[in-house]
Amino acid sequence: MKIKKFLYSQKVAPYVFVLPFILSFAIFWIYPLCSSIVMSFQNIEPKGTSWVGLDNYAKLLKDTVFHTAILNSAEYMLLTLVLLIPFPMLFAVLMDSRLVKAKGVWKALMYLPALTSVVISGTLFRLMFSEYSTGQMNVITQALGLGTFKWLKMKGTAMGALLLVACWRWTGVNMLYFLSGLKSIDESLYEAAEIDGASGIQKFRYITIPLLKPTTVYVVTISVYAGLSMFLESYMLWAGNNSPNNIGLTIVGYLYKRGIEKNQMGYACAVGVVLLVIALIINMVQLVLNGTFKKEEK
Repeated sequence: MKIKKFLYSQKVAPYVFVLPFILSFAIFWIYPLCSSIVMSFQNIEPKGTSWVGLDNYAKLLKDTVFHTAILNSAEYMLLTLVLLIPFPMLFAVLMDSRLVKAKGVWKALMYLPALTSVVISGTLFRLMFSEYSTGQMNVITQALGLGTFKWLKMKGTAMGALLLVACWRWTGVNMLYFLSGLKSIDESLYEAAEIDGASGIQKFRYITIPLLKPTTVYVVTISVYAGLSMFLESYMLWAGNNSPNNIGLTIVGYLYKRGIEKNQMGYACAVGVVLLVIALIINMVQLVLNGTFKKEEK
């Protein structure tokens, strides 16, 4: 009875409710993070583990393949931000307007790609961008009299394929985020602007965009992380972790190559720590620039 009374007390109950989250967060995030940081200073082999200090990080500075992976991930992240922020926002505004009928059907269709397995979608897009004449993209280019292309063996078209996969999968998800943000905007603001003679573009610029700022900041934050941590899409598009001249190699792909394929866990952990630092720096900078940490004036 004393235990039951203790658990049901108003002072203890909140801690009981948050305990599962705290335990899962500590076991599956804090502990692996701390272990990875420690392992990044070690040389881990089947025969034993030895402390090497900053040697793994020193090797990263001279590792040209790692530099290529960083550039690929940075380019992919920036391009996905350009494509997956403004367009889903515009689609959300259009979906929220009176111009679209059967909105529930369109929302379901837009969100459906996110429910598709990356393995399946990656395989389908690999077949679509096949270098053979039977690939869907080559069928289109042949019909236009342009011949066939080795899409996944050229830097520009390979990045275009990755971006197409990203847009296909995540446009609907980001659109739903912006739709939820639009629901929090008071309709009276649009009505007042309409009475004052504001056009649709002016209402979008001076009401929608500013009041969607919290949603936009959130979408940018998760998009930065998603862009830098992309791996499976590239892995499936090239049917492995070996793309021509590393044009599809990402930071996580290089981590996988070093840690799993070459059994260099210490070096792979150093790659992971660098990835974490890069993601934190980029997100902190964009949060500061967006004024997230500014104190509200009373």
